[in-house]
Amino acid sequence: MSSVQASAAVPVPGLASPSADPLDALVHWSRLLGADPSLVLRGGGNTSVKTDEADVAGRPVRVLRVKGSGSDLRTAKRADFSGVRMDDVLPLFERAEMSDEEMVAYLARCLTDPGAPRSSIETLLHAFIPDGSVFHSHADALLSLINTRDPHAVLDEVFGEAVLRVPYRRPGFLLSREVGEAVRAAPEARGLVLLNHGLVTWGATPEEAYERHLALVAEAREYLAREGNPRVFVSDPRLRLDPRARRKVAAALAPVIRGALSGERRVIARYTDAPEVLEFVGSEHGRRASAAGAATPDHILTTKIHPLWTEVHDPADVEGIAAAFRVALERWSADYRAYVERWRTDEPELEAAPRVVLVPGIGMWTVGRDPKAADLARDIYLHTIGIIAGAESISEYRSLPEEEGFRAEYWPLELYKLTLAPPERELARRVVLVTGAASGIGRAVALRLAAAGAQVVATDRDLAGAEATGVLIHAAQGEGSALACPLDVTRAEEVEGAVEAACLEYGGVDVVVSNAGIAHCAPIEELELEDWERSLAVNATGHFLVTRAALRLFRRQGTGGSLVFVATKNVTAPGRDFGAYSASKAAEAQLARVAALEGGEIGVRVNMVNPDAVFGDSRLWSPEIRERRARAHGIDPERVEDFYRTRNLLGVEVRGEDVAEAVLFLAGDRSSRTTGCMIPVDGGVKEAFPR
Repeated sequence: MSSVQASAAVPVPGLASPSADPLDALVHWSRLLGADPSLVLRGGGNTSVKTDEADVAGRPVRVLRVKGSGSDLRTAKRADFSGVRMDDVLPLFERAEMSDEEMVAYLARCLTDPGAPRSSIETLLHAFIPDGSVFHSHADALLSLINTRDPHAVLDEVFGEAVLRVPYRRPGFLLSREVGEAVRAAPEARGLVLLNHGLVTWGATPEEAYERHLALVAEAREYLAREGNPRVFVSDPRLRLDPRARRKVAAALAPVIRGALSGERRVIARYTDAPEVLEFVGSEHGRRASAAGAATPDHILTTKIHPLWTEVHDPADVEGIAAAFRVALERWSADYRAYVERWRTDEPELEAAPRVVLVPGIGMWTVGRDPKAADLARDIYLHTIGIIAGAESISEYRSLPEEEGFRAEYWPLELYKLTLAPPERELARRVVLVTGAASGIGRAVALRLAAAGAQVVATDRDLAGAEATGVLIHAAQGEGSALACPLDVTRAEEVEGAVEAACLEYGGVDVVVSNAGIAHCAPIEELELEDWERSLAVNATGHFLVTRAALRLFRRQGTGGSLVFVATKNVTAPGRDFGAYSASKAAEAQLARVAALEGGEIGVRVNMVNPDAVFGDSRLWSPEIRERRARAHGIDPERVEDFYRTRNLLGVEVRGEDVAEAVLFLAGDRSSRTTGCMIPVDGGVKEAFPR
């Protein structure tokens, strides 16, 4: 487990050597600390240095530079460390009390730069320790020691009296003052443990504070490795499936789980079957330990106090597990509401839904508003499993008292942060699967829906092209926002495989854009049977297979959905020499209408867009197709694009991006009352007016 592994400082690519400048040195050693996830998870921990600076008038002033709220030690920069004037904050040490709201407002007035990030809630803790630099983390190994039945006895055995202890208290003024008092009373101490919280070390320089930190963590790891049981959790052999069968079950369960957890707002659900997860969830010992609660107050904000545990008797029984999950969710939600009522005063109740779902034999799902949030919950609970294993190996894992857990989850400052979140984008929290996404209209649609906040599953026979689309999305929207899958829409097993991949990656799908198609041009008298059948296979059967898989998934997920078919102007106005294309696309359109009839009862909307003459990087317009269409219209092949532009009423070029805008409208809530619709995107071809 991660909590018992010894490790040296983690190298950070591109990190410069430490500078003599105190703030540069702080950045260097902070990034080294943040690079080790067993010490600091994303956004966690904080570090500081006290420096001599000049104010706006050039006068010398003592400044505390401390990690600002919202920044990450792993990627910290100078600008991420807010400066507060020590002459303003040190007198607070003499106060008896100070509310969180008073403290935050006061610290904002102490900033040397009003435009700097909001200073950490633990700023005063750093200020009240006299030494030049302070490092604070939630190191896994330390948490394994202090989340036990008798943490003082364990700490005595590991560190003796060299490390101070402060009982758990929520971060804020009183905790900061207690830490300051403890350190000032024992300046020779090597560090300080905040029970149920983490480790604090200090030194004259950031390097010294960092080295002390690593030394104490190393001693904790060595103790756990020496005294602990390395096989705390062993899964029941009856719950073990081979990896392929396990992931098949997981793919079938994912939309059930995601759909049930998307009651108030949709969530993204990330699945993992890491070995340590399977051992933990497959063990009766793990079930008991998971009920004890989160490892730290910081963890509660991401994972809530408890995960949801699902009873599993047969790991291959998908429907049995799904039914057990629904029962467990009802129980979890009822227990959560009762817990809130036990401790709440006037706080608004947060969503009564878990962030972590444990399924013996199958693995774990973590949920969030987007992949980044769901991944953070996953990473934190993976570390929690390691922390629990370390604690159980030497004692018995214990968490915070329930009331303290509630006060952490419903901390007014954290509730206030929720009100500061920017408005979500139009397709936020939605997963979109696009066929034919390697080029042309499909790529334009994938990029546009991603820009609107969707997580995109880009599929195509040309996997390299789909991956290139994914790279473009990641560059614009961030890692995790796209998945590329190979997909020949004429092969049922590949369609099912793409849907399964989407379920394993994001938990399900909300929008399917059925776009993949081919165009064959020939007079009927010259049309080969093979070309006719190929056109029907891609342009009709392919849409059928995608539609069937989508409706099955939407029904299982239970949250409705949207199907958007990319048809063609030729559905309503067929073209000469386009018999195979026009007939097969007309079949697609009729399929869409029937899907709208059948999908309504489960909240699924089905609509079409009819483009015409989209060139760009479209692969439909091969040199052969250009030549044949020019011959059909009696024009020079070089004038094909001009011909199509000038024949529409608006006299405009139709681009993939124009089609993507129509798809976006039909995919999202702006068209929530629209189904069975056909929208032309052709610049106005009068023969193709829907009627």
